[in-house]
Amino acid sequence: MRDDLYQLNEAATDAVFQALANRERRRMLDLIRGNPGCIVADLLSAFEMSRIGVLKHLRVLEEADLVVSEKAGRERRLYVNTLPLRAIHRRWSDEFDDFWAGKLLDLKDKIEAGS
Repeated sequence: MRDDLYQLNEAATDAVFQALANRERRRMLDLIRGNPGCIVADLLSAFEMSRIGVLKHLRVLEEADLVVSEKAGRERRLYVNTLPLRAIHRRWSDEFDDFWAGKLLDLKDKIEAGS
């Protein structure tokens, strides 16, 4: 799916921010991003919490669509989905990107006209 087609409604945006508000969940995202296809057992070894605790955090990340899992036999392979983050970034940055792109073009035109 192209990231320009991925949009979040307000409830989905709230879910992403709620998921990112927790330090352990952000660390889980970092670990999964650094090791795509890792399994839950890989996360368990990195945290001092029960399997149930890790699974609860994973559920929040999955409900926010930040983590997707793929069944591989008896294991679940975990992957980070960056599309929700890109949608949030795009929501607040597009108008600024356009503004600064215009300023850079103006500067380029002034420099070229002066030389």
